[in-house]
Amino acid sequence: MPINVLVVDDSSFFRRRVSEIIEQDPDLHVIDTAVNGKDAVEKNSAIKPDVITMDIEMPVMDGISAVREIMQRQPVPILMFSSLTHDGAQATLDALEAGALDFLPKKFEDIARNRDEAIQQLLSRIKQISKRRFFKRANPVATPVTHTASDKRRFTTPASLSTDTSLKTSTSVRSSISPVRERASRAPSSYKLLAIGTSTGGPVALQTILTQLPANFPTPILLIQHMPAAFTAAFASRLNGMCKIQVKEAEQGDVLKPGCAYLAPGGKQMMIEGSASGGKIVIKADDSTRLTYKPSVDLTFASIAKIYQSSVLAVVLTGMGADGREGARMLKSAGSIIWAQDEASCVVYGMPQAVTVAGIATQSISINQMSAKIQAEICG
Repeated sequence: MPINVLVVDDSSFFRRRVSEIIEQDPDLHVIDTAVNGKDAVEKNSAIKPDVITMDIEMPVMDGISAVREIMQRQPVPILMFSSLTHDGAQATLDALEAGALDFLPKKFEDIARNRDEAIQQLLSRIKQISKRRFFKRANPVATPVTHTASDKRRFTTPASLSTDTSLKTSTSVRSSISPVRERASRAPSSYKLLAIGTSTGGPVALQTILTQLPANFPTPILLIQHMPAAFTAAFASRLNGMCKIQVKEAEQGDVLKPGCAYLAPGGKQMMIEGSASGGKIVIKADDSTRLTYKPSVDLTFASIAKIYQSSVLAVVLTGMGADGREGARMLKSAGSIIWAQDEASCVVYGMPQAVTVAGIATQSISINQMSAKIQAEICG
């Protein structure tokens, strides 16, 4: 049976173009098209597609509102199309929070080297999210937080943060999940760094984890999320407004500080140099065709393995492919601990499966329990 796709866009040209691409694959079939969000909600209920591709800006009902309606009435995997702009990034993050599983730029050639590769990415994304026909998303209770000036100064470093007005620490936020009370697998004081790598489904997964961490979290946090360059600054700012910890887009020269999360900028590579007591971020442009992912979890993990060796807790979350496996292997060889998200809570069980099947991950953990487990392990 082919995977039935509902294509939603107010542009007849784009509907036709996407439909023609989808119909090239014998495993996929365009069951119908819709011209706006209201039309999509009604057709989703009537024809029950396996996947929906959804535009964001449409008349009558926009794509974000349509996603919310569909998730309330009859959930189905949704792939969003968005523009690579600041506004497009904000709207896409809203759509993911509303329940969409993945996104591509509307000019999806922008994230591929050629047209054929772009087409294959679209077809692959549709097939991957179609497997999540019966899924439950974690919806952490997270509200915007207020930060004090004294706390802000405590985390500012002259090299790169003096002009960053978004870097803040928070007061209290109610956590939706109580910490797990269990013995850590090793002494909490032995950890110097938390590193998290993810791709498809990562924005919601990271939000679920980070919004539950305390402001006094004892280590720096590195975040490697496969995401276009136009999106990472908006995503970091969004997380920073929801979390008790600091969250910022990583910059060249940032000195790693406890209680601060550094998000790798899209389209570039983030590595760490220095020592375990004074790690510093290095951001490098990457125009090579050798690496598919920019940022790459493997590259970041490999760089911290050399410096932090046995003092890292590395977590691999939902995502397509196997990025992070080889970097995690290096970390494990150096004595660090690797965890993976479990299959049931993943949007795509690719990256976590890669480290689990290879025997690198020591635990597979539900996203709903991941933050509490991290706190029990690192905070004690």
